Amino acid sequence: MTSEQVIPLSTVRITGGLLRHWQDRNRRSTVPHAIGQLRAAGNVDNLSRLLVNDPPAYRGRYPFLDTDLYKTLEGLAYELGAGEADDGVREFFDEVVGLLERVQAEDGYLNSFFQDPEAAKKPWEDLAWGHELYNLGHLIQAAVAAGRRMGDRRLLEVAVKFADLTVRRFGEGREEATCGHPEVEMALVELYRETGNRDYLTQAGLFLDRRGHGHLKHSVFPPEYFQDHLPFRQLPSVTGHAVRMAYLAAGAADLYRETGDRTLFDTLDRLWDDMVATKLYFTGGLGSRHSDEAIGDRYELPSERAYSETCAAIATMQWAWRMFVATGGAKYLDVFERVLFNAYAVGLSADGTAFFYDNPLQRRPDHEQRSGAEAGGEPLRRPWFTCPCCPPNIVRWMAQLGDHVAAERQDALYVALYAESRIETDALTVNVETAYPWDGDVRLTIERAPRRPYAIRLRIPAWARDSTLDGVPVTAEDGWLTVERNWTEGDSLRLHLPMPVRGHVSHPHLDATRGAVGVARGPLVYCVEQQDSPAPVDDLVLSPDRIAAAEVSSPIEELPGAVVLRLMADIRPARSPELYPEFTTERRTPEATSTVPVALVPYFLWGNRRPGAMRVWVRAQ
Repeated sequence: MTSEQVIPLSTVRITGGLLRHWQDRNRRSTVPHAIGQLRAAGNVDNLSRLLVNDPPAYRGRYPFLDTDLYKTLEGLAYELGAGEADDGVREFFDEVVGLLERVQAEDGYLNSFFQDPEAAKKPWEDLAWGHELYNLGHLIQAAVAAGRRMGDRRLLEVAVKFADLTVRRFGEGREEATCGHPEVEMALVELYRETGNRDYLTQAGLFLDRRGHGHLKHSVFPPEYFQDHLPFRQLPSVTGHAVRMAYLAAGAADLYRETGDRTLFDTLDRLWDDMVATKLYFTGGLGSRHSDEAIGDRYELPSERAYSETCAAIATMQWAWRMFVATGGAKYLDVFERVLFNAYAVGLSADGTAFFYDNPLQRRPDHEQRSGAEAGGEPLRRPWFTCPCCPPNIVRWMAQLGDHVAAERQDALYVALYAESRIETDALTVNVETAYPWDGDVRLTIERAPRRPYAIRLRIPAWARDSTLDGVPVTAEDGWLTVERNWTEGDSLRLHLPMPVRGHVSHPHLDATRGAVGVARGPLVYCVEQQDSPAPVDDLVLSPDRIAAAEVSSPIEELPGAVVLRLMADIRPARSPELYPEFTTERRTPEATSTVPVALVPYFLWGNRRPGAMRVWVRAQ
C-alpha cells in the first residue's frame, strides 16, 4: 500500500437529501424492476436450464449476460446488508446464488453460455469477445460485497473457485492471454484484499501487462478498441471502447495502491489529465462514437452524437475514486462529482424504471432515440436493452453511494462528497446536514470526539469561489480546507459554497460547441427542453448578462424537488435558409427579434416529461 493513500469508509450512512432519495428509489423501484426484467429476459433461466438434460437454448444475444445478474447481486448485497430490502429481494438473491453453486463446473468454470454443450464456441476459445474473465470480475465484486455487507460467503466460495481456475490457466508461466473487456483486474485486486492470497494480485498485474503484446486475437474492431495496440504504460491518451478504457485504468489504479509501482501512477495521472483536458464532456460523460462505443480523438465531442454510455460514467467514477484514495487528490473528486450528478444520474428516469444507454447533450426536434444497436426506438428512456449492461450497473452503484462520501488517513477525515449523512470512524462520529447539490450550505456536527488533535478536511470544489467557514472567507490548498483541533462533542462547522449561475464556453479546438455556452450551478449542468421555451431551442441565444441575471426558482410541477433556473433569452433565427451561405466582409449580425422567458432544468432530469428537443449548449451572444 502506498504511503499517500486514504482509507475509504464503509461506515457512512446517507440519511437525507437527493442522494438518499436516489437510494430509496433504487430500493423501491429500480431493484424490483431490474429483477423482473432479468427474469423476463431469461438471465435466470440461462442458469437453471443447465441443471436439466437436453437444456433449452440460451436466451439472449450476448455470451456475457451472467454479468447482469452479478451486478444486480452486488447491489442487493448492499440493500440486504443494510436491512432495508424486502423478502422478494432476499428470495431472488438466494435463488440466484443457489443456482450458481449448483451449475458451477467441478474445475470452477462458470458461464451459462459456454457451459451449454450446444454452444457455438468452447470455453476460453474467444477471449476477445467471450468476456469470461469480465464475467469473473463482476462475480468477484458481487461476492466480496456479499461477504462484507451480509456476512454471506457462499458467493465468495464460488468466485474463489473460478479465480483459482483462472490462475491455474493464465498465471505465471501459463497461457499468456488477457480478456477483451478489462474488469477482472480490479476485481482480482479486491479478491486479494479480501483473502490475502497474493496470487490474485499477481494475476491482475499479468493481465494488465500482457496488453499491447499481441496476445489478444482481434476481430470486428482494431487493437485500439481493446486498448491492446500498445502496452498500458505507453498509451499516449485514453482510447478505444470507453468502458473498457476506464475499467482498465481503475484496475491499474488498484494495482498501484497495492504495489506502489510509480510507473503505473505516472501513466494514470498523465492519462487522467489528458482525458479531463481534451476528451471529457461538460457533463462528465466519456465516449463520443456510436459505432464502437469509443472515446474518439481529442476535442471530438459532438453534442447530439455523444455516446457517453452510462456504464462509462460509472467506470470513470471508479477510476476517479481509486485515484483519490491512492493520492488524496481533490481534482479526481471534482470529476467524480461532475459525473455523479450529470453523466451518471441522467441514465435513470425520475421514477427509477427506465434507462438511457447513451446520454447525448442535445436532441434535435426530429431525432429518434436509439441505443446504437437497434433500428427505430422510443423517443425517451427504455425499460431494458438487448445489451442491458447499464441498468444493473446503476443498481449496484446507487446502492453503494455511501462508500464514496468520506475517507480517512491517520488523524484526518476527508469529506469527499457533500450529502446529508452520518460518518463514523474509529475516532469520531460526524453528522452532516445539507441540501447539496441544490444548496451550498453544509453543517457538520461532532457527535463523538477523539481524545487527541484530529483534522477534518473539507473539499472545496474547483467551481466554488468565495467560500466561507463559520462566516470567515477561506482559501483551499490543493482543493482542501483543513481544520485541525481538539474537538469536543457538539462542536460544529458551517461551510458555505456559493452557487451563482455560471456560463461556460468550450476550448476553441472543440468545434462542435464553438460559439455556444453551457450553464451550470454548483456541480449541476443545466439544459433547456422545448416544453420550457416558447421559441425553438435552436433559435435561443444567451449572453453573459442574461446568465448572470438568472433566477434560482422553485421546481416545475412535473419535476418536484429540482432547482430550476429561469432567465430571459434572445431569439435569433437563422439569417439564411441556405445550409452554406456565402461568407462575406459585410457584417450581418441581426438583432434579436424578441426575448422570451426560458426555464433551464438539471440535465439529469431531462426526458422525464414528453419527447422534444433539448440542448445543453445554447448559442452564445
